[in-house]
Amino acid sequence: MSKTVIHKLTDFGQSIWLDNINRFLIESGKLGQMIEMGLSGLTSNPTIFDKAISESQSYDARIAQFKSAGKSTFEIYDDLTVRDIQDAADMFGEVYKSSGGLNGYVSLEVDPRIASDTEATLKEAQRLYRKVNRPNVMFKIPATEEGFPAVEELLALGININVTLIFSVEQYVKTAQIFLRGLEKLSRNSDDLSKTASVASVFVSRVDSVIDKALDELIAREEDSQKKTKLISLKGKAAVANSSLIYKKSKEILSTEDFKRLATKKARLQRVLWASTSTKNPGYNDIKYVSELIVKNTVNTLPGNTYEAFLDHGNVKEALKDNFKDAENIINDLMHIGIDVNKVCEKLLKDGVAAFQNSFSSLLSSIEKKADSLCLEQNARG
Repeated sequence: MSKTVIHKLTDFGQSIWLDNINRFLIESGKLGQMIEMGLSGLTSNPTIFDKAISESQSYDARIAQFKSAGKSTFEIYDDLTVRDIQDAADMFGEVYKSSGGLNGYVSLEVDPRIASDTEATLKEAQRLYRKVNRPNVMFKIPATEEGFPAVEELLALGININVTLIFSVEQYVKTAQIFLRGLEKLSRNSDDLSKTASVASVFVSRVDSVIDKALDELIAREEDSQKKTKLISLKGKAAVANSSLIYKKSKEILSTEDFKRLATKKARLQRVLWASTSTKNPGYNDIKYVSELIVKNTVNTLPGNTYEAFLDHGNVKEALKDNFKDAENIINDLMHIGIDVNKVCEKLLKDGVAAFQNSFSSLLSSIEKKADSLCLEQNARG
C-alpha cells in the first residue's frame, strides 16, 4: 500500500487517532483498514457509546444475555464498553509495539457522574484498569480541581491517563504540573517510566462556536464600518489562537529541568491531543482544525467524517510555528472588545462535564430500555 496522508503526518511527527468506536467498526474490518492506512489510536466518550448502542442492533444479543443473567444496567454497560475497548486495544497492539509505546492507545472515560468526587474517580479508574487489563489503554479524567489529584495518584501507580476537557491555558498548565508530579512519585519506585503514557486533551472547535456567536452579536450592533470589519476578521480565529498558546506552554514546561530529570528514567512527553476538531461552522473549511493544528509531538483525534475528509484532501504542512505573537494578539484583541477567553473556557469546562454526565445517563437509559424491550420480545416468543 502506498503511503496515505495519515502515514505522512505520522512520519512528520503528529499522530492521528479516531474519535469513535462501535461494534460494527470493530467487526466489519473497517477499523483494521483504517489502521493499515495510518490510524494510530482511538478515543471514546459516553456520547459516542450512547450513539453506538442506542442506534444499532449490534449489542442487542449481549444486552439480552446479560439482562437474563440478572446483571444491572451499569454492569451491562460496563461489560459492553470494556469488551469494545479491549478488542480495539488488541487491534492496535501491533501499532503500540512497533511505535515503542508512543501510539496504539485506546481511551475509555471514567464514569463522569463521579467527576466531582476525587476518591471515587480514583477507585473507579483502578477498577477499570484491572478489568480492561491492556497496556495500551488510557483512562479519561477531566481537568478539574477534583480530577487533578486522581490523575496524579493514578500516574504515580503507572496507569495511563488521558486528561480531558482542557480548554484554557491555565487548565493545561495545571495538567502538565500534575503530570510531572505523578511521574516524580512513580520514579521513586521505578527507573523505567517508559511504560506510563499520558495525553492532555485540548478541546478546540467549541471555543470558536461560543466566541463566534458573541462576535456575531457585536457585529450586528456595530455601526462603524471599520470596527465592524475588525470584528469580522476575528471570527474563526480564537480556537486555534488559544490552542497555539497551549502548545507554546507545553514546549516550555516539557523542556524544564524537572522533565529532563524524569527523562533520564525514560519518561515520555505528555503530548497535547487536539480534540473536538470537527468543523461546526459550515462556512469554514471541513478540515480547518486539522490543517491549522499540524505540529510535531502532538495527536489529533478526529470524528469519522473529519478523518475521511482529511484522508481525501488533507496535506501535511506544519501550521504552528515558534512565533506565537499572532495568537497573543488575537486573544488580546478579543479581551479589548469584552470577550474574555478564559471565562469562556471556564464555562465550556463546566458545560462539558455536564454534557458527558447527561450522555452517560442517557446511555444507561438506552441500555435499560433495550434490555426491557428485548426481554419482552423473548417472553412473547415463549
